[in-house]
Amino acid sequence: MGVQSLVLPQSVVQVPVQSVHHWTDELFSLRVARPASFRFRSGEFVMLGLIVEGRPILRAYSIASPSWDDGLDFFSIKVKDGPLTSRLRHVKPGDQVLLGRKPTGTLVLDALKHGDRLFLFSTGTGIAPFASLVRDPETYEKFHEVVLTHTCRGVKDLQYGANLVAALPQDPLVGEIASTRLTYYPSVTREDHVHVGRITGLIESGRLFRDLGILGLDSVGDRVMICGSMAMISDTRALLEAAGLREGSNAAPGDYVVEKAFVG
Repeated sequence: MGVQSLVLPQSVVQVPVQSVHHWTDELFSLRVARPASFRFRSGEFVMLGLIVEGRPILRAYSIASPSWDDGLDFFSIKVKDGPLTSRLRHVKPGDQVLLGRKPTGTLVLDALKHGDRLFLFSTGTGIAPFASLVRDPETYEKFHEVVLTHTCRGVKDLQYGANLVAALPQDPLVGEIASTRLTYYPSVTREDHVHVGRITGLIESGRLFRDLGILGLDSVGDRVMICGSMAMISDTRALLEAAGLREGSNAAPGDYVVEKAFVG
C-alpha cells in the first residue's frame, strides 16, 4: 500500500502501521507511528486514510491514545462497502496510511467548565476519544470523579472498552488515580447483561444513577461529553438540556460537549 510515487496533499503525511487488532467481525483497532511534530489534545480527531485508485480517501477518526503517547491509536468499524473502511480493515503492520496534519474537535477538556464529576457517554466506536481522555492526567486534575459509559448491541462489542479499563491500573501516568476515580458502566441493547438498555433510556429511567448511587444529573457539578450516533447524540443532548446543562465549545466552555465527526 505504498504511495511513494504519488504527490501527497500538503495536509497529510504518510505514517507506518505498527499494529492491528481485530476485536470482532465488525470492529478493529490500529496503531500508527506518531510524527515527531504531531501535537494534539486528548479527545481530538484527525483525518486518516489511504490512497485508493490514485487519490486519497480520508475520514475523521478520533485519536484513542492520550496526548502524551508516542503512538496514535484508532478504533474503527468495518463497513463492508465503505470507500475507506472496506480497505483500511485489511492493513497490516508495515503498511503506510495517510494521517492529517491538523487534529481538531470539541471533545476536549478546554471546552468544559470546571466541575466535580465528568460523564463520558459513548456508543460503539464513540468510545475512542474517551480512551484518550481516561488516560490523560489532566482529566483527573479537573474532575474528582469520571464515569465512562459504553453501550453496544452485543457483549462482544464491549471488549475494546473492557480491555481499556482493565489495563488502566498499569498505566504509567494515571494507573493509581484512575483505579479509584474512574467508574466504567457498560450496557448492551440486544443481549442479556448486567446492564441492558440504550444509554438514553438508562438516563431517562434513572437506572444509571441508581446503579451509580447518585441522585441524577447536577447542572452545577456535572459535566458531560457525548460521542456516538447522530440519534444518540440528539436524544442525549435533549436530556441534558432538560436537566439544565448547556452546550459548550472551544470558544465558549459549557456544561457538555458533543462530537459530530464520523467514519464511513
